[in-house]
Amino acid sequence: MVASIEATLELWAASLRDVKGRMRPLFTQDRVAASAGQFLDGLLGEERRKTGWMRAEAAGDRGPWRQQAILGRGRWDADALRDIVSGYVLEHLADEDAVLVVDETGFLKQGRSSCGVARQYTGSAGKITNCQIGVFAAYASRHGHAFIDRALYLPKTWTGDRERLKAAHVPDGIGFATKPALALAMIHRAIQAEVPFAWVAADSVYGVGEVEMALRRVGKGYVLGVNASSQFNSWIGKPEVAGTAAEIAEGLDPVAWQRLSAGTGTKGERLHDWAYLELADLEAAEYDEGRSGLWTRGLLIRRHLADGELAFFTTWCPAGTPVETLVRVEGHRWAIEDGFETAKNELGLDHNETRSWHGWHRHVSLVMLAFAMLAAIRREANGIDPRKRGVTTRAMVRR
Repeated sequence: MVASIEATLELWAASLRDVKGRMRPLFTQDRVAASAGQFLDGLLGEERRKTGWMRAEAAGDRGPWRQQAILGRGRWDADALRDIVSGYVLEHLADEDAVLVVDETGFLKQGRSSCGVARQYTGSAGKITNCQIGVFAAYASRHGHAFIDRALYLPKTWTGDRERLKAAHVPDGIGFATKPALALAMIHRAIQAEVPFAWVAADSVYGVGEVEMALRRVGKGYVLGVNASSQFNSWIGKPEVAGTAAEIAEGLDPVAWQRLSAGTGTKGERLHDWAYLELADLEAAEYDEGRSGLWTRGLLIRRHLADGELAFFTTWCPAGTPVETLVRVEGHRWAIEDGFETAKNELGLDHNETRSWHGWHRHVSLVMLAFAMLAAIRREANGIDPRKRGVTTRAMVRR
């Protein structure tokens, strides 16, 4: 079932008015709020490059100065906009079984003045190159997915150079934080904001002890990637398992593997072979005296059907959770990958032309709002019965 053109356009117009209205209190002057609205219009426009000049042209301005002022000279709180985005996402996509997905993406840059830029590895380019790295949290539920948080990673070459930090207008008190530490801060913000979610999924950058312990203490399940060399051991009451993840996988009986789908992709079901080993049953009270119930620590292994490549995940879940659920949670990581691709290709996520700390966070937060609006429209449009709302068509909003 899909919406008519008329219904979709009505949704688009109403949603755009709504998100601009939510932004309005961030700005002290009407003209600045109007410029921010035009900035959002530019992100949602058809131009492939969302540069200041192109946004200005779309807004009817003679030059990009008003657009640039929104990111640089203006005085408004990007974190307040981040919180508006999070609240908006929850209004439309909230679900108690949702998965909070954490990942990073690179922003290729020239020179050395853009805040956080350095020669560092980014999966976006598949190599070490000159770039910024942003860590993001996406909210993925049965209703859709959208970004709810972000942080710019500052390498030690930046945090150890006070003059460089000052030149990029990095706020006082910002020091070095690892990517897992940035992710933990996002998880804690989500919990403090009472964001409903049951799981956290992430790749091996974030499959570290501090993240695991923090999630156990707050009663959240997880499926976190780990390296092949990570050590695993079973405890009393479970089948004996000891060794690295790779060694354990190599010694598995063929019957331990089962073919399961991690979700539907663009080419159909994303099928892999999976093996799951329960390693220990532990009381939730061991991590938080206010919680009760038995939880299981485990090792989940994924094998690619074509080349047999293996991936490994440390898991934590309520006792009795079936492997199908863990596979589904891991499969939600595609949501943030889809989000990065869509936000870069359609909304100009990587078209930020500013060099400052504030400029990066403002630009990214505005893109997050645009993406959230599209996710909300998509969910509502998919629920409209076209027989009641005009002539049917298969034209839909971009995902």
